[in-house]
Amino acid sequence: MKAALTASASLLATFSAPALANTPAPAFDWAGLLPMVVIFVLFYFMLIRPQMKRAKEHKQMIDALQVGDEVVTGGGVLGKVTKVADAYVTLEIAKDTRIVVQRPSVQTVLPKGSIAAA
Repeated sequence: MKAALTASASLLATFSAPALANTPAPAFDWAGLLPMVVIFVLFYFMLIRPQMKRAKEHKQMIDALQVGDEVVTGGGVLGKVTKVADAYVTLEIAKDTRIVVQRPSVQTVLPKGSIAAA
């Protein structure tokens, strides 16, 4: 029985080897790459580009900070800018109470008079 299986396997290999040798190599399928490209394009326009736009606007806001601006920090502290340095901003959060925060921690510049209304 084992000899019959070995003989049939060698017979199959003999007849299938030339058939496999004559088949051309499959061409690269560009259609398989298309979903990846579409996902990347959607990812760029829905996530990356809006985030870059927000970061640019935040940087412009930080660069335009002036003494007298009323701001909210990332921690929710509301204050009036009393001093602006290269990396830090001094905020007056209450009468004669000042804190120093990093410039990027300023999240929002409020309209003038917002602190008095709060």
